[in-house]
Amino acid sequence: MPQTAIRRLLCGVVVLCVTLGANAARADIVMVNVGNAGNAADSTGYGSVGYNYQIGKYEVTAGQYTAFLSAVAATDTYGLYNIDMWSSSYGCKIERSGSSGSYTYSVASDYASRPVNYVSWYDAARYTNWLTTGNTESGVYTFSGGTLQSIADHQLAGATYGTAYFIPTENEWYKAAYHDKSAGTAGTYFDYPTSSDTAPGRDMTEDTNPGNNANYYASGYWIGSPYYRTTVGEFELSDSPYGTFDQGGNVWEWNEADIFGDGSSRGLRGGSFAHGSVTLASSYRVSSDPTFEDISIGFRVSSVPEPGSIALLVSGGVVGLTWWWRRTSHGGRRSPGTTRSSSVPTPAVRRRRTRRGRGE
Repeated sequence: MPQTAIRRLLCGVVVLCVTLGANAARADIVMVNVGNAGNAADSTGYGSVGYNYQIGKYEVTAGQYTAFLSAVAATDTYGLYNIDMWSSSYGCKIERSGSSGSYTYSVASDYASRPVNYVSWYDAARYTNWLTTGNTESGVYTFSGGTLQSIADHQLAGATYGTAYFIPTENEWYKAAYHDKSAGTAGTYFDYPTSSDTAPGRDMTEDTNPGNNANYYASGYWIGSPYYRTTVGEFELSDSPYGTFDQGGNVWEWNEADIFGDGSSRGLRGGSFAHGSVTLASSYRVSSDPTFEDISIGFRVSSVPEPGSIALLVSGGVVGLTWWWRRTSHGGRRSPGTTRSSSVPTPAVRRRRTRRGRGE
């Protein structure tokens, strides 16, 4: 067989393997339907979404992210792996072995179902691209030369790709967390993403319903060393009205919000195991440089199915805040070390900023 034909065959095998890997990953992600399209916004100005969509029932886990790395990061051109995932005592215990061009990845079994951390906004965007197209550089997020060029409209992307995956917009994230599903399209919202207006507790036994519990910081970590983060869905009676878990606590979650309009700062919501209960509230939002990676930052995915599938979703039927809360893990005033482009409240542990030149 001519060498050219062999090369084409091998390339085809690689593309097929990557695509099959993405298909398997999609099957592994549990989504919930978010209906009541056209619902009114909350008094905060957030939460109105004019279309039905889906969002991850759980945060993306270390096991799911390991499958992604194994499929696309043998060379890791775009810095999708952070060594602190393994070496930090707060890491999600994803280990990389080998050398560039033949990297392999594995995750400790007792961390596989806990949320991934040390992921940047760009890492999350590339993960969702991979779910959509099998390619990290194309999908809802178009990258060229390692730089983000554009973000597709979520509904249009669903029509283009069949089912498109993406980082939730702030409104998509907010609605799934706080909107009262039973209110239809009315602007009725809970204060916390546990279907409650009362700050959650931290009881993992949850013998009674509603549970209203979450993993956050209060005079110490609720889950200490070595895990810090619960397995996803641990608080089985503390879901949001639409059926998501851990939108409050465990890890902060990236959203698409472009805070200053220049791509220099992206939104985060939900609080974490290293921050106080106030950060779980609907009124609390922070932002960070999209290259920032931290012990307390992870993400979940959203999707819009192709138009023919939208009818299967639950049927039903932006004004931004002018102020911006930034507080420490104990709910006090913003840490003096917190900057405008890195405004996640500072936990009482080491933070790490990457310098991989993945800017927009």
